[in-house]
Amino acid sequence: MERLLVVVFDNEKKAYEGSRALNELDREGNIAIHAETIIQKNADGTIAIKKTESEFPLRTLTGSAFGSLIGLLGGPAGVAVGAMVGTTAGVIGDAYVAGVNIDFLKDVSARLTAGKLALVANINEEWVTPVDSTMEALGGVVFRSAKAYVEAQQRAREIAEIKAEIAQLKAEQKQVRDERKANIQAKIDSLNAKLQAKVEQVKQRAKEIKDEADAKVRALQQKAANSRQETKAAIEKQISEIQQQLEVAEVELRKATAEELRKAAAQLEKVS
Repeated sequence: MERLLVVVFDNEKKAYEGSRALNELDREGNIAIHAETIIQKNADGTIAIKKTESEFPLRTLTGSAFGSLIGLLGGPAGVAVGAMVGTTAGVIGDAYVAGVNIDFLKDVSARLTAGKLALVANINEEWVTPVDSTMEALGGVVFRSAKAYVEAQQRAREIAEIKAEIAQLKAEQKQVRDERKANIQAKIDSLNAKLQAKVEQVKQRAKEIKDEADAKVRALQQKAANSRQETKAAIEKQISEIQQQLEVAEVELRKATAEELRKAAAQLEKVS
């Protein structure tokens, strides 16, 4: 199962020991790491990236659930980190890009206080014991959240809300005096532009999600080629899960960019 993992440590030495131990679990085939970094909580609530080098498929933070989670861990003050996550994530909201719930963020934030460090990773794991026992032995406090694929549904709701607002304005436009029609039309035009922008965001996210999934699969395939037979079976299961998740996400995102939505943005009637 794909999960977002956060392990909080009291000091930098332990955090780096945790990173090395997590990578060893990956080499042994107990887990698959897609992305991993170490962060530190600053006194002002922002976070600093302590470890940036990575040999994993998700080499950048842009657009990924992993990057969005890092931005969220900075809280309201984490704007400096949020800017690293990419403009798309900043516009549409890191919470549903990350696919984590508020309770998870609250639990992590309560533990990740000023001066403490966290090992943050996007992993696939079949069971929690290898990670938990290893991290707890190093004094780490483990938090994990199964990746929730709610982004497409949220985007579809946003688009539907804009369409509903446009429909209401058009209905009102037919009832008002001529001098008010132009003002309402300006609002419709503004919403029309917003709708178009939302559709473009969905298309961009669809590409980012596919690129991310493809990178994970390629890395796992390469790992399987150099693994023992028993490890290969686990890796093939992970690949299958990623491909299934991608298929579901693509279907949902296509719904959000259906032809009628594009037409709704392009064919709004003008009232003279």
